[in-house]
Parts: sequence; structure tokens; C-alpha cells
Amino acid sequence: MKQVVQNYKSGELAVLDVPVPGCKPGGVLVRTAYSLISTGTELMKVSEAGMSMLGKARSRPDQVAKVMQSVATNGVPATYRKVMGKLDSYTPLGYSLCGVVEQVGAGIDDVKAGDLVACAGNEHALHAELNWVPKNLYTPVPDGLAPRHAAFGTVGSIAMQGVRQGEPQLGEVALVIGLGLIGQLVVQLLTAAGVRVVGADPDPTRCELAERLGAAACGDPASTAVEAAVAELTDGHGVDQVFLAAGGGSNQPVELAARLCRDRGRVVDIGKCRLDLPWNAYYEKELDVRFSRSYGPGRYDPAYELEGRDYPIGYVRWTERRNLACFLDLLARGSVDVEPLVSHVADFDDAVETYRSLKDGDLKAVAVLFRYPEQAEEQGESAAPEVSVPEVRRTGTTVAPVRSAKTPVRLAFVGAGNYATSMLLPHLAQREGVELSTVVTTTALSAANAQRKFGFAEATTDLDAVLGDKSIDAVFVVTRHSSHAELTRQALLAGKTVFVEKPLALTEDELAGVLAAVEESGNDRLQVGFNRRFAPLLQEARKRFGARTGPASLRYLVNAGKLQHGSWYLQQGAEGSRFVGEGGHFIDTASWLLDADPVSVYATAAPGNEDLQVVLRYPDGSTATISYVTTGAAGFPKETLDLIADGKVLRLDDFVRASVYSDGTVGRKQWVSSRLPKARDKGQNAELAAFIKAVRTGGPMPVPLESLVATTSATLAVRAGLAGGAPVTLARAR
Repeated sequence: MKQVVQNYKSGELAVLDVPVPGCKPGGVLVRTAYSLISTGTELMKVSEAGMSMLGKARSRPDQVAKVMQSVATNGVPATYRKVMGKLDSYTPLGYSLCGVVEQVGAGIDDVKAGDLVACAGNEHALHAELNWVPKNLYTPVPDGLAPRHAAFGTVGSIAMQGVRQGEPQLGEVALVIGLGLIGQLVVQLLTAAGVRVVGADPDPTRCELAERLGAAACGDPASTAVEAAVAELTDGHGVDQVFLAAGGGSNQPVELAARLCRDRGRVVDIGKCRLDLPWNAYYEKELDVRFSRSYGPGRYDPAYELEGRDYPIGYVRWTERRNLACFLDLLARGSVDVEPLVSHVADFDDAVETYRSLKDGDLKAVAVLFRYPEQAEEQGESAAPEVSVPEVRRTGTTVAPVRSAKTPVRLAFVGAGNYATSMLLPHLAQREGVELSTVVTTTALSAANAQRKFGFAEATTDLDAVLGDKSIDAVFVVTRHSSHAELTRQALLAGKTVFVEKPLALTEDELAGVLAAVEESGNDRLQVGFNRRFAPLLQEARKRFGARTGPASLRYLVNAGKLQHGSWYLQQGAEGSRFVGEGGHFIDTASWLLDADPVSVYATAAPGNEDLQVVLRYPDGSTATISYVTTGAAGFPKETLDLIADGKVLRLDDFVRASVYSDGTVGRKQWVSSRLPKARDKGQNAELAAFIKAVRTGGPMPVPLESLVATTSATLAVRAGLAGGAPVTLARAR
């Protein structure tokens, strides 16, 4: 079997072929499905291994003391040989995984072969294909919990033990310093326990993530934001607990803890940071400093961990195994969500390169999982469910004719409902060089009304006549959603340039039909009505934000509101879900801002209503979270957007106001633009101008067809994600 190892002397990382461990009594042999990299503890070990011998000594003074004691007892030569022999050996990595029981040892009766279990321990839950795990270091995975989420069990137990040490009570306020993997879990556990949380971390992306996962406020510990949030939430008294989940050599965390903790509050150390306690500050408040030992009671006790001797529940309520089971239960019930923490999933064979990328900073991550493909396939779970993004194929090319400036572009409209008559036709009716030729509707009166109001030359109910009219340059499809794909397909085959309102398709088959028409006809002249990327205010904000070098975090809140009774949007059987109908708007906007197409989609829905959380991941590690909610206040703006990267923040408030904040002085605004509500412009006019220009000049369409297809596929993948409860990989068709 294969296992990830490291030579502590040379720093070498390797995936070695090693013998399969035996299945001893008192434990089980587990074939790994997913194992989790602890980006804090493990990277610290990997970094230490790359240090010089002096650097290693400085980083581990406890080990230096042991060496000096050995010198005094055994002499220099013997101690040197012992130390060098230990350093120049391979050591394992990993301590948190989920896998399937392959074999059951004697004395085990709570699981059987084939059961899914979560495992813990830096000697037993290793990054290896097979591990022997003693009884008190594994627990069965609840039904319905994804293996990749259950792999977080150990780090979840560490966070849970830290929270227990703080003894939080309902209504209290806590400060979490350090918003890495453990800190993010502590935030969620405290929130689930009814505690309001303030987070502190110098990384704005991690602060944004913690707020999304339940923190009341987060900020850079060097700024005044954290102190102001604490003062507001506690009426100036200070927080009840401080959880130190940070690492490194700075003494800032313990000093900040003393400053922001209330009189006789509690400070809990979970991470490994410097603890030079300022005596006066801690004495004057009589602060209670506590340490949290790993996964909980039983840790480091051989009788508990290796011999399986449990502690009576009446004396020790929460052992490390009970903590592990409790955390998995919270995951299964949705009280804690680890999916937003997953920054990267790597194949196990790529382990060495993954560690190097993390160590060198090329891969910035909160949590990274190793995926063991063979086991995933056996369980019917690939790295993630896949939705194929169809390939755009063109056989030959339909050359669009170039119109002279004096020749009008002749347009036909199929459909003349509310959106067409309020958001599209008013702009086109006033545009020079455009001729509204024909309007087609299923009822004669609606066509006559559109003709009278906007000046169409002709009104008809005969679609075939319009598609056969060679004088018509472009066709607008503005009908109900269920007809979009078929009408678009027919218009493309007729050689027309097509503008279709979103969505392009309601199913994968409909999307494939449109692309088949492109391939058959060679006509790829298609635009979908994703207008927000054309909004002048957002265009200017993106320009002011500038290029970025690192991954970005984008948050998009859509306060969609309730639909009126009788709305055809409610006819989901025929017209698709509400999100399929308009979600492409928001996915397209996010992809345009991030300048890429998404590679995976994770979606979750609030029980009993249409509220959705959609997380999109992009090739460079960027993420976009779309909160599509129907339960908000009607008076709140419909769309608010934040883009965060490279020390900059772009803020858009409902296409009325935009701001760009630069790095440097806290709160400094590089650019602000305000507009009156009546001037709200979501880009329809600019989008139509770009479309008409493409028709007139024969130039490229405003949005590449490949992008339109990727956005449509991502929108459709939301449905698959909701059904499967797991991230959906957007696989490009080959």
C-alpha cells in the first residue's frame, strides 16, 4: 500500500510503498476514502523539517532539553547516534480521515466490514491507503453524511474540546483569535451553542468566511474593528471567553485576549502560539487561563487509546471518542458546515506536490483533502458528482454579414411579455439604426399591443414565417422559460443571430439540443440576456478594482422576495425552478468578475423554503457564494455584492452605489460612486448596444458561447447538488 512520509532530517516528502498493517485485536483495518491535511499542525511539522539543525533546535526547545539530559546520562557519542538515527527516519503524516472498515479485529462488535467510520490519531489515522485503528479512535459515520465531510472528525473534535473548556453559556459573547481551520470550526460550534462570536485574523478572506459561517463580526487584530465589535456586543464589558486558535511566535494573541476579555473571563489555548502572559493584565482581571488538550479526555492515555478502556460516562462525559461522534452528529444535522472550508481536493498520488504547494504558498487553503479514488469508486462516490459541460463544436462557420451604418438592423421579437415590453423594447425603440420588423406572440392581441406601442412593422402569430424571412437579421426569444431552448434551436438552424432571455435551457438535454443546432448549422451567433456584467456602475467598479494576483472571495446576496400568488414562476413542473430561471444572472456576474468559469458547484437549501446557498469554485482557488433568499424584508435591496482580493474590496449596493476599498489605512475608500435609485441601471441598454453592434459589424458576440454554456451548466448543476448533498464537479466534455 502507499503512505505519505517525511524525513525530518532532510525534509524529504515521499509517497512510499509500505506493507499493509495487520488487523490486531481491539481495532479495525480501515481503507481510507478521504484524509484531511491539517494546514496548521502538519504544515508546521513540514516547515520544521526543512530547517537547519539549529533552526530545528530553536523550534523545539523541549526536545533539546531531552537531548541534553541524554548527553548527561549516556555521553555525547551515544546521544548523537541516537538523535541522528531518529532524525534520519521516515515519519508519518496525518491524523484525521474517513474510510471503510475492511477487516474487524477480535473483540470488536460495534462495527462490521463495509461500515463507514471516521478515525483519529497521529499514529492511526494517517495519510495511507490502509490504517489499523483502535476502538476508541474511530466512530461510525451517521447515515447520509458524506465521507469527505466525515474526514473532518478529528479536527472537529479538537475544536469541540476547546469550546468545552471555555464552558460557554447561552447569550454569551466569545472572541476567536485565529480563523484557520480550527478557528473556523470553533466559530461554528459556538454559534450552534447560542454564543455570539467575534473573530480576529489578519486575512480578510478568512474573516469573510467566518462571518458567512456565523460570526457576528470579524477583523484584523491590529485594527480597531475587533475592539469596536466587542464593545458593541458586550456593552463595553468585554467577552466572556477568548479562544486562542492562532499559531506562530507573536505574543499579540494573548495580549489582545487580556485587553478584550471581561473581568474574570476565560482564555482557552487551543493552538500553539506564544504564551508570554502579561502579568498585570491577567492579574488585574483575574483571568482564568485554560488549556485544551487535543481531542479530549483519553488523549495520550495508552490504556484508553490502545487498550480500549473507556472512561465511565458518569465520571467523564466527553471523551475523545464521544467528542468525535458528537461532531459527526452535528455535521449530519447541518448544525456545522465544513464544505465551505474545503479549499482543495487533491488525488492521494499528488500528495507530495500538494504539500509543497501549501508550504511554498502557491496553494492558499483553509482545508485540503486527499481523495483515494479506488475507494471512492467502490462507495459509488467519485471525487464529486459530475455534470458535463458540453463542448461547443462548430462545423463550418456562418459568416455574419456586415451592415453599413446606413442600413438598419432588422429585429424580430418572439414574445412580448412584461420583461420584453419594460426592459428591452423601450431601449431598442429609441435606438438609431434599429428597425423593429416583426413581433410574434401566441395571442393576436398581445402582438397588436406591442406593435402599437413600439412601432413594429408587422405583428403575427406565425413563427415559421419570421424564421423564413431572410431580411430579418436577429431574433429575440423572450417567452416563458420552457420554450427558450427549442425556439433558440430553431432560430439558429434558420441562420438567425439570436438573443434569448435567461435561462438558455432548463435541462442538460435542452442545452445539448441547442449546441447540436450550433454544430449542425455552424451558426454560433447567440447571446443570453445576462445583463449585469454590462451595468455601467459595475463595469467602472471592476475597472477601479483592477487586476488581481491571488484568489478572490466573492459574496452575492440576492434578496429575491416572495412571488405573488399565481405567478407562472411557481409552475416549476413546466417552467423549472425559480433559481434555474434567474440564477444564471448571478453566476454569470460572478464568473465575469473572477474572469473564469466555475469548476464545481455546491448547493444547500434551507428546509421548508426556497432559500439557497450556492458555492462556486474557480480554477485559481477563488470562490463565489450566492445567497438566494426569499424570506428577507421587502424593503431591503435586492442585490448586494462584495469582491475581496489582494487587500482590496469591491462593494456593490443594488446597482445604486459602488465602492472600492484599498489596502492601507482601515476604512480608506479609493473610490465611491453614488446614484439616485431612479438611476439604477442593471446593464440592459449597454447589453443591447453590444448585441446590435455585433449584428451590424459581424464581429464577435458580446459573451463567448463557451461562457454562456458554462454558466448554464453551473446553474443546472445546482439542482444536482441539492439532490446529492455533495459538491458537483463541472467536467468539460472530451
